[in-house]
Amino acid sequence: MRENINASVRYAAQFAKISGSCLALLLAWNANASCQYQVTNQWNNGFTAAIKITNNTTTAINGWSVNWQYSSDNRISNSWNANVSGSNPYSATQLSWNGSISPNQTVEFGFQGTKGAANAEIPTLSGAPCGGVTPVSSARSSVRPSSVAVSSLRSSTASVAVSSLASSVVIASSKPASSLAASSKSVSSSSAAGLIEASNPNIWADVPDPSVIRVGNTYYMSSTTMHMSPGVPIMKSTDLVNWSLVNYAYNTLDNTNALNLENGQNAYGKGSWASSIRHVDGIYYVSTFSYTTNKTYIYKTTNIERGPWTTSVLNGLYHDCSLFFENGRAFLAYGIDDIKIIELTADASAIKSGGLNQTIISKSSAVAGTNFIVRPEGTHLQKINGRYYVSLITWPSGKSRTQLIFRANNLTGPYEGRVALQDQGIAQGGLIDTPTGNWYAYLFRDSGAVGRIPYLVPVSWQDGWPVMGVGGKVPQKLGFTVENKGLAGIVTSDEFNQGVQSSSVLPLQWQWNHNPDNSAWSLLARPGFMRLTNKRTASNFEVARNSLTQRTFGPQSSARIALETAAMKDGDYAGLGALQTRYGFVGVNKSNGTKSIVMVDTTSGTPQEITRIGLFQDRVYFRIDMNFVNQTDQAKFYYSLDGNNWVAIGNTLRMTYDLKHFMGYRFALFNYATQSTGGYVDFDYYRISP
Repeated sequence: MRENINASVRYAAQFAKISGSCLALLLAWNANASCQYQVTNQWNNGFTAAIKITNNTTTAINGWSVNWQYSSDNRISNSWNANVSGSNPYSATQLSWNGSISPNQTVEFGFQGTKGAANAEIPTLSGAPCGGVTPVSSARSSVRPSSVAVSSLRSSTASVAVSSLASSVVIASSKPASSLAASSKSVSSSSAAGLIEASNPNIWADVPDPSVIRVGNTYYMSSTTMHMSPGVPIMKSTDLVNWSLVNYAYNTLDNTNALNLENGQNAYGKGSWASSIRHVDGIYYVSTFSYTTNKTYIYKTTNIERGPWTTSVLNGLYHDCSLFFENGRAFLAYGIDDIKIIELTADASAIKSGGLNQTIISKSSAVAGTNFIVRPEGTHLQKINGRYYVSLITWPSGKSRTQLIFRANNLTGPYEGRVALQDQGIAQGGLIDTPTGNWYAYLFRDSGAVGRIPYLVPVSWQDGWPVMGVGGKVPQKLGFTVENKGLAGIVTSDEFNQGVQSSSVLPLQWQWNHNPDNSAWSLLARPGFMRLTNKRTASNFEVARNSLTQRTFGPQSSARIALETAAMKDGDYAGLGALQTRYGFVGVNKSNGTKSIVMVDTTSGTPQEITRIGLFQDRVYFRIDMNFVNQTDQAKFYYSLDGNNWVAIGNTLRMTYDLKHFMGYRFALFNYATQSTGGYVDFDYYRISP
């Protein structure tokens, strides 16, 4: 789902910066009650905060309430994942989907507020099951240098993380009726070897804004990869569970400073957003749009797995547009709250002069409430059994992200709508059927630092309406079996042996951070290795060009590399990173002719070198382990001098899904120069494991 940059208060809050300072993390804790109050961000006159309730007893908590009052001028303006009422004091109670807290499980809700010039306050919490809570000392405010704040956080005995705005509820485990299964194979404890029961999440990796079609017995999906190149990945499946990358719609979106990460510009959080995929008369169409270029793009091919693609560019930005074809005519449905439709030429290459251009749903938000963090967007327009259906995502205040559905007997309406799903924040996507006639909604859920991950939601039909979930809940188990292929088609190890076969083609799982400089990398310069050469200088890892990335994945993932450093120059940094706004990395730095192993942590908001160890050999090994279980969202860093014996180094990175990048953390191979160009490093391999 793409959120309107200008309209979304939440988006603005995430982008707020505290000049020359760190992000203050504030915590209140009561060991008996297990309730945390945590300020997740603050700026001039505003803040965001989260309250976590952890059940550390041996019995389930059924129903909860939390009360608090500010003694200063702090006031709440909107909230999510709880019913928050009052005007100081405040009270928060559970929603329908997060009222039960099993032993050792955590529920989290959040809110945004206003304040004066002082730091956001840490109030005392009370109410069942919290009891009274006494605030404790916190990381100091933004007037302190960021290095001081980092030291304070490292020495704290409390476990603190910048909170994601996604909910932390446990996935429902109810099982759908067998009639909803996408496969005729039965589920039993004696399933054939290699078969497992399909379950949610569908893909535990960052694959947001999914658009899915079925062509015969094969499904194809397009998705969002923002500032990464190549972009708009095309994935293939035969069972709606095991997906493999087969292509991209483009190698580079455009040739601009922002997309090239040049001249102080970048496309973080922008690039290309929600795509739409369609298949009509033997031609595959994929659309996307970009707030970086303020254009909309339509790609066409007759061979979706091999291409080539032709590109049409519309000089206009059609937000979250959905392609639609009918009777030789082509359209785009798009918009925020007011959903519009505009007609294209028959070949979908341009806006049709004098064609249809009107609003088809006015104030679509009206079916879901009156106050919103994000108003409806993420349009998917489909025709099913003679009716027209529009699927949207919205975020009502005090509730989770929500899926809406509208229907009409005519393309231009009138449309009637309703809430289709409000469970765990799972939303945005369209409807898809199987060859045997079963139906699903393919949606995603914000899931912390790993990103936005897809869910497969069973759908039944009642009176012409798609009914999503089982009893209004998204089941964890889906009631049919599939081959156990894991995420092999989404992420992969690489020995970089392509050059041995005189090939310079990378596996599709790799994407460059922004457009690459193709003269600065090579698989042929030293066959069996990936060489990254510095062709320009950069001030830090985030603005370094030619960082080579793959998705991280859950519930846990580990990546390790072997790196050869003999050709580094003074000022060079190279190694393995965890890429997002608040990144971390372990690597080698050469300074005054001497090489050192370094670990850098950006939890504070600015890069801080945590550890430096002398390196007296050219080959070295690095590893990052990530834990996404229950949104733990931690990364640990290691080095080795022989590839076998690993030594922990630096801090545990508290990973945070930040809207500045708007994507899950990436493993990244990097090399950048801070003083002079020409240095290079050779990566021998990249190996991943759960």
